[in-house]
Amino acid sequence: MLTATMPTATKAPSYNYQDTLAASQRVNWRVEDIIGGDKTLDFTRPFLPEALARTTELKFLNQAERRIFNQIRGNAYLCIFGVVEEFILPFVLDHARPQLPGDDYRTRALLQFASEEAKHIHLFKCFKEEFTRGFGHECAVIGPPEAIAEAVLAHDPLSVAMAILQIEWMTQRHYLNSIQDDQEMDPQFKSLLKHHWMEEAQHAKLDTLMVEALAAGRSPEQIDQAVEGYLSIGAFVDGGLQQQLQFDLEAFEQVTGRKLTESERKQLIESQTQANRWTYLGSGMTHPNFLATIEKLSPAARKRIENVAPVFC
Repeated sequence: MLTATMPTATKAPSYNYQDTLAASQRVNWRVEDIIGGDKTLDFTRPFLPEALARTTELKFLNQAERRIFNQIRGNAYLCIFGVVEEFILPFVLDHARPQLPGDDYRTRALLQFASEEAKHIHLFKCFKEEFTRGFGHECAVIGPPEAIAEAVLAHDPLSVAMAILQIEWMTQRHYLNSIQDDQEMDPQFKSLLKHHWMEEAQHAKLDTLMVEALAAGRSPEQIDQAVEGYLSIGAFVDGGLQQQLQFDLEAFEQVTGRKLTESERKQLIESQTQANRWTYLGSGMTHPNFLATIEKLSPAARKRIENVAPVFC
């Protein structure tokens, strides 16, 4: 299981639009090439690595029940990515629009970013349809995406860019630390995560550049305010995760026909609340590259985030 120790100081990464665009073009893939036809999910295997799912600690569930709950969590994992990308897409387009006549590489890289996010939304919708057919039960997911996007995008653009940067580095950490070498996961689900990671690796670079651009010329007080906005977005996400856990628990009981006891329900909620917090918040908030970028804006801002992060680890 991943630990929640705070990373040591890391030099802030430095990127440029031309190189990132070239990398994006090399790894580009089509939805049709990675899902559909004979590329189907294997429901005899778990979908998420144990470092994210944390189902083995649920001793009151048997092996089959833990696998089912893992698959429900896996469905939520990809569907939540789809929800998140519903606000990343308009944010990137809004960031690109004011400077269309400027740096051509910048414009092309940001439009490529937006195009890939639209493709990921399409991919996750295809996954949702296949999952529901194969699983035999439609599992609820937080939303609607438009309402979530409206709530997030109401914040300061720098706060939103920080939240997106956290998500991008979170994706990198999940794949490299937990998914890449996992031999138990369903190969098709793993393939979807791999292809998503390949393009998100470039998005993390572009969002670093967006954060730096949006922070340029701001006073320390304005940076601090943006960090508070970023933390407010995190609290909003945390509330959504608590609702998602209730959806997942309901789906589990309906699919298995098992009604958990009060004690079992309490244990599951405590365990999975922290699992979700680490998965969607802590693992990104404590990523060395994310913290290094924040520190470049303001050492006090990094310290503020590091003080809050243990709650989500």
